[in-house]
Amino acid sequence: MATPKLALIPTGYKAGKLYSVLPESGVGDFTVVRATEATRVNEAGLIETMGANVPRLDYSGGGCPVLLTEPQRTNYIVESNGFVNWAAGFPSPTRTANYGISPDGALNSTRADFANGGIIYKSPNRPQGAYVFSVFAKNIEGGGSIIKLRIDIPASLSAEFDLSNGTIISNNTDSAKIEDYGNGWYRCMVIQNNDQIFNTVIGEGTTELDCELFGAQLEQSSYPSSYIKTEGSAVTRNADQVYGSGDASTFNNSEGVLMAEISASNNTVSTYNSIGLGSGSSDNRMGLGFEAPSNIYVYKRSGSGWLPFKTVDITSLNKVALSYNTNDNYFWLNGFKIASNTTIGDIGQPTELEFEASYGGEDFYGKTSQVQYFNTVLTDSELETLTSWTSFIEMAQAQNYNII
Repeated sequence: MATPKLALIPTGYKAGKLYSVLPESGVGDFTVVRATEATRVNEAGLIETMGANVPRLDYSGGGCPVLLTEPQRTNYIVESNGFVNWAAGFPSPTRTANYGISPDGALNSTRADFANGGIIYKSPNRPQGAYVFSVFAKNIEGGGSIIKLRIDIPASLSAEFDLSNGTIISNNTDSAKIEDYGNGWYRCMVIQNNDQIFNTVIGEGTTELDCELFGAQLEQSSYPSSYIKTEGSAVTRNADQVYGSGDASTFNNSEGVLMAEISASNNTVSTYNSIGLGSGSSDNRMGLGFEAPSNIYVYKRSGSGWLPFKTVDITSLNKVALSYNTNDNYFWLNGFKIASNTTIGDIGQPTELEFEASYGGEDFYGKTSQVQYFNTVLTDSELETLTSWTSFIEMAQAQNYNII
């Protein structure tokens, strides 16, 4: 197989820069802009705060890191880790600050003993919209394990989570999720598409509860994002912008292959999310990414045109490629040729690869394991290899095959 002209495997970085493996000259390096701090899960499995403009290489899936890019979000809970200061409903649960080691590795969790019932709650100042309320929780051995998250809109909607095994016991919100953060910690989340949230409430479920708490968050969206710490006021994390890789000598106008291994942060997206190649025109560009609600797609526009979408599990890493020349354009996904188009001709000379469409819209948000660009076409056999799973087991599991 030919050597890629440009290759990004998220490893090296500094503030404002994400280094590409190829070309060695540095012309393929990406500029990274995010004027605020943001968090990631580091190699030790801990939540870590990264400085402004520092790329987030996230290890939350285990194994090799992925580049995490997210839209702007605000945490409207003004004391995200100050549970001892939250209001309480009678009888007031016993709370102890700095009790244990939190998911960020510090001694800053709060023990909350709900043995006699009661609740703790916040009444956030927030605009209208859909919301995700989340909190990290860990069961204390010997106490009950069922925690309840409630939102008042003003009707009370809630979900119960079992901290002993990471399962959802009951739910009457629009959606509920639970994620394992290791060492007994789970992030419990409820999602409500309602614009009248008055209170966010934490309490015991159907059994007595003695637990540790960390990192509450209320964000305006239909899916959760990375933790945003607050200490007395709402905090906004700016969107990640990644752009500026390559130049006119890097890319070939008449033939080539753009490949990426990507996943979305949620199983639905509301618009296009692109990793794009072009020179600033909305009509002469190409790329790949996500299309609402749950599709992978590739596109090549010379005035108009794109290749069909494919509905897949976009929350899993998918290997997708656009192979193009003057007459033939192909969509490859996870080792299979999905579609072709012979009516879209050459676009103008590409000058930049970026995590958005070349005209400046369709920002890409999700996780990226790799990006490769070849300035010549590859054979079908090479494209199958480039976009295939690394093993039969990996392919079978992703396709939900029964292995006998």
